[in-house]
Amino acid sequence: MRVLIVDDDADIRGLLAAVLESDTGASVTEAGSGAEGMALLAHEEFDVAVVDVQLPDHSGLEILRWARAAEIDTELIVLTGHADVETAVQAMRLGAYDFIAKPCKNAELREVVAKAAEKKALRRENSALKEVVNRRDGLPNIVGQSPEIREVLAVITRVAASDSPVLVQGESGTGKELVARSIHLQSPRTARPFVSINCGALPDSLLESELFGHKKGAFSGAITSRIGLFEAANGGTMFLDEIGEMSPAMQVRLLRALDSGEVRRVGEERVFHVDVRVVAATAKDLSREAADGRFRWDLFYRVSTIVIPVPPLRRRRGDVPHLVEHFLGSRGRGHSLRFAPDAMARLTDYGWPGNIRELRNLIERLQILHEGHEVRAAHLPGEFNGAPAAAGTAAPAPAEGNYLVSLAEVERRHVDRVLSATGWNKARAARVLEVDIKTLNKKIRDFKLAPP
Repeated sequence: MRVLIVDDDADIRGLLAAVLESDTGASVTEAGSGAEGMALLAHEEFDVAVVDVQLPDHSGLEILRWARAAEIDTELIVLTGHADVETAVQAMRLGAYDFIAKPCKNAELREVVAKAAEKKALRRENSALKEVVNRRDGLPNIVGQSPEIREVLAVITRVAASDSPVLVQGESGTGKELVARSIHLQSPRTARPFVSINCGALPDSLLESELFGHKKGAFSGAITSRIGLFEAANGGTMFLDEIGEMSPAMQVRLLRALDSGEVRRVGEERVFHVDVRVVAATAKDLSREAADGRFRWDLFYRVSTIVIPVPPLRRRRGDVPHLVEHFLGSRGRGHSLRFAPDAMARLTDYGWPGNIRELRNLIERLQILHEGHEVRAAHLPGEFNGAPAAAGTAAPAPAEGNYLVSLAEVERRHVDRVLSATGWNKARAARVLEVDIKTLNKKIRDFKLAPP
């Protein structure tokens, strides 16, 4: 608990600080004037500030007005030797947590400060949980029995208890985020947030705001202040996916935050202390990237205390049947299917350049479009059997009267069928069609399609 005491009487400041430090273990900072108190509040993070109403330069009420206008996220308690009702009412209206009259009892001071700090902690935790909930993927557990995946699971168990940074390396689609989540779930931080971000998906300006937060008005569109993901992950785990895609400028900012344990919101002067374990992931060879000058060596050493390589699916082919069974059992994926032995053999022999993500996409597509309950080898797409895509991928039905139609009409019917099969869930339909939402919406407009 960090507490600021603002009072022009050094003896009172010392007495209050001694009580709070000895009885609550708080870290107390003292200020002898309103200007000094406001400067500290503007540049450092405090849970609670105990402010005297009668100061030589600024009154406690003026400091309250300034703090609320500046969006200082600190609970303020007003302290005065003149316990009149009017001052108390004014202080509460201006957002003070409570009002204490001097001379105050030690027990009263401890109780009010502790409750104010608890309110601040709850508010921050609620903000953090909102950030976490907004980013939840609902990803499944790691699935597989192969020696390769068993080794990964064993390493996860060994490293989970520590706070050392971990770098997860593997091809796209191998399940690097699942490894990060498993580390978090088996760690002492499991009750705290797990927050993830794809470092290659955003430009620097947005990535900085996402990671570190921003102050209201810091840039165009910043209509409210917002905590960053590092603050949201405080006490928990921060997953930095595709860290190898981060620009050199952002690498410097990230390294500074990791080294100091402090983050500064965009547009803010104050720093915020965070306790976060970092798990990073990349599909690149970061040591080679560093040797070629595209990644900082100091950041590489900072995030790679422990390196966990995740094998591609082609090196753990024995897990394909387990993964197929897992994805078939996932909810909301259409009717049930079973794979004939010849189809499962083709899936096991396939090279899977897209790894687990490609397998999951195939299963979902077949569950939506395949007619019947058994998938045979001949029903699989052409890349699995060397032939053109077969009936298993549910090509559009022939036109009425068996006459020939244009390619555009074939496409229109296929898009319409996929949308109908997914209940017009555009996100799922776009995944099946392997296009983005923007492209799908354009096709819907061009083909003049509409839900039933």
